[in-house]
Amino acid sequence: QVQLVESGGGLVQAGGSLRLSCAASGNSGRVNAMGWYRQAPGKQRELVATITTGGRPNYADSVKGRFTISRDNTKNTVYLQMNSLKPEDTAVYYCNAMTSLRGYWGQGTQVTVSS
Repeated sequence: QVQLVESGGGLVQAGGSLRLSCAASGNSGRVNAMGWYRQAPGKQRELVATITTGGRPNYADSVKGRFTISRDNTKNTVYLQMNSLKPEDTAVYYCNAMTSLRGYWGQGTQVTVSS
């Protein structure tokens, strides 16, 4: 089992920044790729960014150039630096961790961007 705990969400004005963190515990040594997904009200959950164990990132087109994903393997933690936030970025952000057997989800953290 892998447990994920997210932090860093909140309310910010458009153009502002937030940094999300997600710490993995349990069998975190088995974790491979990690990532962030988001779900806005009435919409499906969508990929925001993922990062491999080696640090290779992948971004949704909607956040390229504004968001940066990173990870600290020594702390089993993944980060999402979000800059130039827009109202359409408002959503619950979920951390995801993949092992060879299955994926795990955090409880989610709310990000609200006011116009």
